[in-house]
Amino acid sequence: MSINKQIEETISTLKTESISQERKQVLQPLVDFIQEKKTAKKTIHLNFICTHNSRRSHLTQIWAKTMAAYFDIKNVNTYSGGTEATAMFPKVGETLVNQGFKIQKIAEVKNPIYAIKYNDNSQPIIGFSKKYDDEFNPKSEFAAIMTCSHADGNCPFISGAAKRIPITYEDPKLFDETPQQAEKYLERSIQIATEMYYVFSTINK
Repeated sequence: MSINKQIEETISTLKTESISQERKQVLQPLVDFIQEKKTAKKTIHLNFICTHNSRRSHLTQIWAKTMAAYFDIKNVNTYSGGTEATAMFPKVGETLVNQGFKIQKIAEVKNPIYAIKYNDNSQPIIGFSKKYDDEFNPKSEFAAIMTCSHADGNCPFISGAAKRIPITYEDPKLFDETPQQAEKYLERSIQIATEMYYVFSTINK
C-alpha cells in the first residue's frame, strides 16, 4: 500500500544500523510473534501499553501500523492503551503531522478522538486515550507490548494477552515546557519509527 510521500521521505532517512544488537534482542520477541501469526495466516493484534496512553503508546501504535502497510504485511491491527485513561498529548499529533501524517480531530472532548491517516485512502487509525482493556481493544490473542517501564512493572498480568513483550522507551514528557520539547518528541518518534521499520522489514512474506 502506498504511503504519503512526506512519510516515505521520513522513512527513507531512518537508519536501522543505529539499532544495537542488544536492542534487536529486545525487539526479537515482537518479530517472532508477528512472524508466527503471519505464517499461520492469522490476524495480528498488537496492543501497545503505557501508563497514561498519552505519548509513547500512540507513537508505537501508529508507526507499527504504518510500517505494516509500508512492507505490505497484511492483517495487522494495532491498538494502544494505558493503566489509566488521560488524553493523547497534543505534541504527539503535531510531531506526526510534521512527519507527513494527516490527523483530524473527530471528537472535541476532554479526551479527544483523532483519525490518523498514513495515506489518503487508508482506513484511519483511531487515536484516543483509554485503558488497555477498554472495549475498543482486543480481548484475546494479542501481543501486549509494554512501552514504558512503569506500566511494565505495575501490570504484572495483562488479561487475554497471548504474549507480553517489554519494549520500553524514554518518555519525551520529561522535556515538556522546555526549549528541547519539539526536538525530543521528534527524536522519540524517529526512534520508534526506526525500530518498527526494523521489525516489519524482518518479517518473511
